[in-house]
Amino acid sequence: MNASDLAIIILAAGKGTRMKSSLHKVLHPLGGRPMLHHLLDTAAPLKPSRKVIVVGAGKEQVEASVGEQADIVVQEPQLGTGHAVQVTGDQLRGFDGDVLILYGDVPLLKQDTMQKMIDVRAETNAAVVVLGFTPDDAKAYGRLKVGSDGNLEAIIEFKDASEDERAITLCNSGIMLLDGVKMFELLDALDNKNAAKEYYLTDVVAIAGQKKLGCVVVEADEYEVMGINSRSELAEAEAVFQNNRRKYFMDEGVTLNDPSSVYFSHDTIIGRDVTIAPNVVFGPGTEIADNVTINAFCHIEGAKIGNGASVGPFARLRPAAELGRGVKVGNFVEIKKSKIEDGAKISHLSYIGDARIGKNVNIGAGTITCNYDGYFKYPTDIGEGAFIGSNTALVAPVKIGAGAIIGAGSVITSDVNADALAVARGKMKEFGGWAAKFRTNSQNKKNKQG
Repeated sequence: MNASDLAIIILAAGKGTRMKSSLHKVLHPLGGRPMLHHLLDTAAPLKPSRKVIVVGAGKEQVEASVGEQADIVVQEPQLGTGHAVQVTGDQLRGFDGDVLILYGDVPLLKQDTMQKMIDVRAETNAAVVVLGFTPDDAKAYGRLKVGSDGNLEAIIEFKDASEDERAITLCNSGIMLLDGVKMFELLDALDNKNAAKEYYLTDVVAIAGQKKLGCVVVEADEYEVMGINSRSELAEAEAVFQNNRRKYFMDEGVTLNDPSSVYFSHDTIIGRDVTIAPNVVFGPGTEIADNVTINAFCHIEGAKIGNGASVGPFARLRPAAELGRGVKVGNFVEIKKSKIEDGAKISHLSYIGDARIGKNVNIGAGTITCNYDGYFKYPTDIGEGAFIGSNTALVAPVKIGAGAIIGAGSVITSDVNADALAVARGKMKEFGGWAAKFRTNSQNKKNKQG
């Protein structure tokens, strides 16, 4: 289909009171990305020409989040799902393509499922395509009654269903695809003659049936249509998302020693023959090349890790950390906004920030780059092959030349030339017998006080 043939409506007018949050419900993150953006990004390859988000409260938050990606329409008052689609009239009345109606709190829907709905409508020319699912427990979901000819005859709410109808296992997700040419003809025929005095989108099925416009069903996996209305449901969806990502990466050649303890972001990129130990968390913006080892208890976000590198255990890589080929980052090392070039080693108990660490540099245990003076950040540059002794403080801005050696325990405040030795520490003095006298005097004082 052409780009001009598809429009998307995302319904997000619910108040989200069960979240008990000042953040709009659809902006709560799943895999490090707001639920609403999952839908927008999943639908993007379908190239919709129009995108409309229907909101109630929290319009400003949604507008700030999506920017110019979609039009924002306010549903006020909120008179049901049918009314929520009706308020898109200024944007979509006269649109002659397909209109996919999604829910902002149902973020796990797959692109393949969206495409299948589009394809089925094209094949059948039905005015309405309803997305159904067959859950393990049908509970009180609305049932989809399909006729012998394969057409959808009715959506039956559980409370209105007979025993035979409740035995139907095919349930309604609420997601629909409508023929844009017929959409407002169907919507304009809705009424609110019900206990809630609301306009229900599900009623378009009966209206389309009366007009002999055709209604069909496409089926999705149950997890795809999970609705998220509370923190506990968000946690359940996160578990589904993470399990799907774990399976994906293992299928792509990544070893997870303890899959259930590794957490991925929506945009994590990992090459082949990577081994990831237990209790590793990947935040947004992480890219890992082939043959990398991530040891246990690491947190990695916004970082790029080169081929054959080793990280951890207990390491933290923050945004804009970039590790070259064969780099070793050991336990209790934190790196932020720094380029660590091929073969460099930062093995223990160090902080590297706003720095360039040249090829084959060795950073001794306890080294820190003092990059912040309380107002501004400053760079540290260490040349190829330099050796930084343990417990060194590099006070930025500072440059260490290639091949230079810094003596352990130094505080370096000036540039060091290539191949030089720099030592900056106080001269050691020894006072014979002082410690024994100190202990005797202190114990005597303590005895007198006791």
